[in-house]
Order: sequence, then structure tokens, then C-alpha cells
Amino acid sequence: MLLIHCPYCDETLPELEFAYAGEAHIARPEDPSTMSDEEWRDFLFIRSNPKGPHFERWRHVHGCARFFNAVRDTVSDRFLLTYKAGEPRPDLASLEAAQ
Repeated sequence: MLLIHCPYCDETLPELEFAYAGEAHIARPEDPSTMSDEEWRDFLFIRSNPKGPHFERWRHVHGCARFFNAVRDTVSDRFLLTYKAGEPRPDLASLEAAQ
């Protein structure tokens, strides 16, 4: 069972309390009508799938219902860090050095 820390509630709870909401820090297009079909397709469906740390969005569905970001290691399936939505993307080098 995965344990996830909600940065708003300041609680660490089982994964069942949360819902995955996709990759984090994706720049949304300002005017999608100017994009080609291929560009729009890539924006909607093409995502990175790294081996190692991955930035994700999660939602605390059965708690505060807020969205937050997380860094999860896709190899170990362990959450390295969670942080509030809108905060800047953390530097992975400093995160790895702290461990």
C-alpha cells in the first residue's frame, strides 16, 4: 500500500484517499485553436514516462479535495516529496543530495 502525504492537511494517508491526476507542470496552451491536430494530439496524449523520479499531480479526494504535486520514484513506487500546487518544481539534485 502506498502512503501519500497531503501538504494541505499535513497527514500521511493510504493511497485510497487520493486520486492520480496526471503529470505535473505541463504548460497548457494559451490558444488551442492555433495548434495543428498533431500538436493538439501530442499535448493531450504524449507524456514523459521516466524511469526514476516523476512529477505528478494528485488530489486528496476523501479529505480536503485539493490538488497537489508529488515526486514519485517510478522504480520503487515510493513518494519522495509532496508539495502544494502552484509552488515551483523542486530541484531534483538537491532532493537526491538530502537523502
